[in-house]
Amino acid sequence: MKKLFVDKTIEINAPAPKVWNAITKRKNSDQWAQEFSSGGPEFHIESDWKLGSPVLWKGQDGNVIVEGNVTAANQKRLLRFTVFDVRSPERPPVTEEDGITFELSEEKGKTFLHILQGDFSVMTDGEKYRDLTVEIWDKVLPIIKKLAES
Repeated sequence: MKKLFVDKTIEINAPAPKVWNAITKRKNSDQWAQEFSSGGPEFHIESDWKLGSPVLWKGQDGNVIVEGNVTAANQKRLLRFTVFDVRSPERPPVTEEDGITFELSEEKGKTFLHILQGDFSVMTDGEKYRDLTVEIWDKVLPIIKKLAES
């Protein structure tokens, strides 16, 4: 079966450390993470973003909605973590590339932020969920860009 990933890149007029902070600092992630709620309850992400650490997407009531773990972390260059909806009855098998990956590369004061999310092919209706997730990232990336450039 063909793998299904969201694969996007955005150019940001800021150095990599500022982009990293736009992704990982709680005050910033609170802003862009809201796009993933799809009109549902608001939530925030809690993590220290260290290798092996939990990544918890919590609702306003404190209940965990999505959970995962940091599977790759290279300060200001690479961050990958798994994501599992805790309401889902079963977890699909996970490979090293699965989850959400942020990869930053810097050239002449600009940072290219590349995101990769998937593999959606292991899900029922995976293509539909991948397409919906593309739409979310189309909203999230400009928010991260604005946060990093401000």
